[in-house]
Amino acid sequence: MKQHIGILFGGPSGEHEVSIESARNIHGALDSDKYHGILIGLDKQGAWRLASPQQPLVTGAEGIGAGQHVNPLAMEVLPVRRANRIELLEAASGQTVEVIDLFFPIAHGSFGEDGCLQGFLRLLNVPFVGAGVLGSAVAMDKDVMKRLLCEAGLPGPKFQIVRTVERSTVSYEKVASKLGQTLFIKPCNLGSSVGISKVRNQREFDAAMALAFQFDQKVIIEENIVGREIECAMLGNGAPRASVPGEILVHADFYSYDAKYVDANGAGLDIPARLDPAVTKRIQELAVRTFQVLECAGFARVDFFLKENGEVLVNEINTLPGFTRISMYPKLWEATGIGYKDLLTRLIELAQDAHKKEAALKRSYKD
Repeated sequence: MKQHIGILFGGPSGEHEVSIESARNIHGALDSDKYHGILIGLDKQGAWRLASPQQPLVTGAEGIGAGQHVNPLAMEVLPVRRANRIELLEAASGQTVEVIDLFFPIAHGSFGEDGCLQGFLRLLNVPFVGAGVLGSAVAMDKDVMKRLLCEAGLPGPKFQIVRTVERSTVSYEKVASKLGQTLFIKPCNLGSSVGISKVRNQREFDAAMALAFQFDQKVIIEENIVGREIECAMLGNGAPRASVPGEILVHADFYSYDAKYVDANGAGLDIPARLDPAVTKRIQELAVRTFQVLECAGFARVDFFLKENGEVLVNEINTLPGFTRISMYPKLWEATGIGYKDLLTRLIELAQDAHKKEAALKRSYKD
């Protein structure tokens, strides 16, 4: 009997459109002999929705940057646990319309990647792919993530955190005196380069801060690192494996949202990256350590800077990396020897194994 895999995507995040493309790719690549994939869209208000004969699940022109979104008129469903499965009930009638054995969350960004959705799935007591509540939340918050990596002795760029209440006290001049004349400003809790700006003066600084604070109540300001951008994919639970590293060849001013997803000529990928064996080993070791320090599981992508002097810096980790047709994560594993379909199967198996071990823990105390 085929297992029913619920692919959760969308959600109230700035990465809504990217998530749609990731979900489509995963759905199309699942091993159809083993799995029945079910696309479940989370609309901008957080409601769970399925396609129906009356309404499509996604509306808008296809393609990232085209305005596509989960259709708020599609069938709303409610997940309910019964026996060893999750039943999706049509909200209007209460009738069961689908059953789910395991969830594959690919709702990038806020409310999908930050532990919120993972906490809900834990309450449903259902297996799901990827990091749990703690790993998701820690990895999503760039402030907490970087402080934990520093505490563990892992190298990274210099940074400063600004909260909403501190915004009026921070100026370009003050920050530049500590971090350098060129800075990057980002929302702390977002990905896909949404809300990120490169600044070199007070005018650009003010505009960048205003943009970043539209997406988060906490902003991170980082020093500009001159060097190469290297990424490494992770796979596993307690004993994770690192892929061959790949390099982002940015043709724009920096690796922005448009360069990643919209502009076909914005960036290129060099897989595997052209690195000395010693540097490759160093990156892979740091990737594994980062994954473990941040309590991740299943899969992730760790991003690095390689400076001209050979120093490797950990930039960040992404616990729900993109699965679009041009995304680095599946391409890195393909170059390492695991194809897209087999990779998805392995991720599902890892989720099942993690859930089995969690279920074996005692939940009550007896003398």
